[in-house]
Amino acid sequence: QVQLVESGGGLVQAGGSLRLSCAASGRTFSRYVMGWFRQAPGKEREFVARITWSGGGTYYADSVKGRFSVSTDNAKNTVYLQMNSLKPEDTAVYYCSAGIGGSYVYWGQGTQVTVSS
Repeated sequence: QVQLVESGGGLVQAGGSLRLSCAASGRTFSRYVMGWFRQAPGKEREFVARITWSGGGTYYADSVKGRFSVSTDNAKNTVYLQMNSLKPEDTAVYYCSAGIGGSYVYWGQGTQVTVSS
């Protein structure tokens, strides 16, 4: 059974930092691209960042570039999203996803990030 389990969300003041984790299990993900997405209330889900398990292939949405950093720990099958200089507009439910062949096929349950002004 494939599982992506996010953790690390919470409430933080603007300018603060959080690190999200995504623990992947249930299959071999080495060929998958791992992505982070977010969905704010009343808005569609949007792409945040992605990475391959080799540590390369990183790509960021313009809105988070320079503030967020995505990384992997292959030994732990875990993907991280380090979020710095957080803004109120970063408030959303953050989802981890695994993609292959151009589609994201596995999704976690999401973790809430709330940034207060």
